[in-house]
Amino acid sequence: MILVTTPDIPNKTIIETCGIARGSTVRARNVGRDIFASFKNLIGGEISEYTKLQADSREEALQRMQEDAVKMGADAVLNVRFTTSVVMQGASEILAYGTAVKLK
Repeated sequence: MILVTTPDIPNKTIIETCGIARGSTVRARNVGRDIFASFKNLIGGEISEYTKLQADSREEALQRMQEDAVKMGADAVLNVRFTTSVVMQGASEILAYGTAVKLK
């Protein structure tokens, strides 16, 4: 599966648009990470626990988007984007989406 953030793929011909492929995950913080993050907030610097949580969330959303594209019979997903939204305090959704296409 080819994933790109561009509207086309060099040297490839799009023969069919399958639709919007999407994948999402909702993740919540946990008490252990929050306590450690509070200490980090006092002294400054990167809060690596949250960085890892967000990175894992993006990878899971991306994997689910790929699975959605495969179900549509796509060979690639173009214009891949990520967005996030707060679902409730301490929990956010990461959404990966793009245009699923078949290639020649």
